Amino acid sequence: MSAPAITRLDTGHAEPVGRKGKRHYGTHIFLTVMAVIWLIPLLWTLFTALRPKADTDKYGYFSFQGSFGFENFIQAWNQGGFSRYFWNSVLITVPAVVLTLFFASLMAFAVSRFSWKFNITLLIMFTAGNLLPPQVLAAPLFEMFKHFNLPYALSDSGNLLNTYVSVIAVDTAFQIGFCTFVLSNYMKALSSDLTEAALVDGAGVWTQFWSIILPLCRPALAAMATLEVIFIYNDFFWPLLFIQSGDRLPVTTAINNLQGNFLSNYNLIAAGAMLTAIPTLVIYVLLQRHFVAGLTLGSSKG
Repeated sequence: MSAPAITRLDTGHAEPVGRKGKRHYGTHIFLTVMAVIWLIPLLWTLFTALRPKADTDKYGYFSFQGSFGFENFIQAWNQGGFSRYFWNSVLITVPAVVLTLFFASLMAFAVSRFSWKFNITLLIMFTAGNLLPPQVLAAPLFEMFKHFNLPYALSDSGNLLNTYVSVIAVDTAFQIGFCTFVLSNYMKALSSDLTEAALVDGAGVWTQFWSIILPLCRPALAAMATLEVIFIYNDFFWPLLFIQSGDRLPVTTAINNLQGNFLSNYNLIAAGAMLTAIPTLVIYVLLQRHFVAGLTLGSSKG
């Protein structure tokens, strides 16, 4: 007796039920192995953070002997000043994400819903900007911000250096290209009848964007917001380059405060690294569905 068969919607051909499950064994094994490889550093960091330095020095890093506790986390939080640095990260991440999504959605709407001479060219230019490594633009941007004069009431340095504005502006500029590319592909998948009907009813361009297209892009915006929060929050290079005052640095640079002058407590540093990673882990767990959707967003059409 032959095995029951099902008809696939994509090909229209019937195939045995059991064959479909067997085809994915290799994929599942591969994904499991890769997940374990990715989790090993995280779990090892957590293991090191839970051990006192005295036990590590006595028994070694690869021993399970000794006690475990959260003393390193408490010491890292107090010594590193994480409460202040977390707030600095919020002041940088939230405006940068909002501005990035706003400008990227405007640009995506222009290149996806209207046909004009420089449509594709402008989209390519925005996307190509992501191919430049940050280190290439570090010196020009530093000099540009250094000579951008501001009143001392707005900046104690008299320029854009040592301000949150410089980091927010650069993070926004670097992320707009990626978000524009993804959102434009998503908007292209929306039916053109929506904007055509709105145009017949007398709706202007802004009304079409704000009242019709943007509400339909909520899943895409949620996925991009999840990704952008993780990208910008984890950024280490730009804040370290533009901000000289230690009390204004984001939390990703707070681990430097845990470094000793002559000896480093790696258990304490591991605890600080785990504290730094907690917000991104929480965001991923809460918005996992949007995060996974963001990995394939815009790949089906456009």
